Amino acid sequence: MSLWKSVLITGCSRGIGLQLVKELANSNGRPATIIATARNPAASTALQNLSKTYAGLHIITLDVSSEKSISSASEEAFMPLLQTAATRSSGMGLHRAAVINMSSVLGSITLNFGDGANFRSYAYRTSKAALNMVTRCLAADLESSGILCMSLHPGWVRTDMGGPYADLTVEESVSGILSVLFSLNEQNHGGFLDYRGENLPW
Repeated sequence: MSLWKSVLITGCSRGIGLQLVKELANSNGRPATIIATARNPAASTALQNLSKTYAGLHIITLDVSSEKSISSASEEAFMPLLQTAATRSSGMGLHRAAVINMSSVLGSITLNFGDGANFRSYAYRTSKAALNMVTRCLAADLESSGILCMSLHPGWVRTDMGGPYADLTVEESVSGILSVLFSLNEQNHGGFLDYRGENLPW
């Protein structure tokens, strides 16, 4: 984790986002700066408590459904920071600069048949398929800058969204996610992996 000098995580009020912040903030080699975004940070007691115990944790309001909120947040972080970080080393991976989009296997068009088509949420599947396309577009645009970009499926996780019957605890998912992130290199640029590091079809 000492490879991460700074990291921005979205959706940190609960679930996977909050657990990622906890794991990084409590790690021995934690990043010097963790930027955690949430739609309503004041409503997340857990996130607020973390910010009081870890000086390097900065909380930013970000509501992705609000253009004003996105513009305000982007002024404090985002692409300029990635570009600056990418000029300081070579290769691809967390040691340089990376954009990791949290996707879902349900966004896979290839797997949406047979038993894989049982989950019929058109809106959710479509949003994740669109995110995967955004990932590939970003990968093409950012390759020359050396900024790694890929999509990651966290598994079916027991969160407010995933429900109580999901396969994984939040801790199990985040443990897998972090293991995958630490192993990323240029071969994973523009890729689609799950929390075990296995390749998923688009």
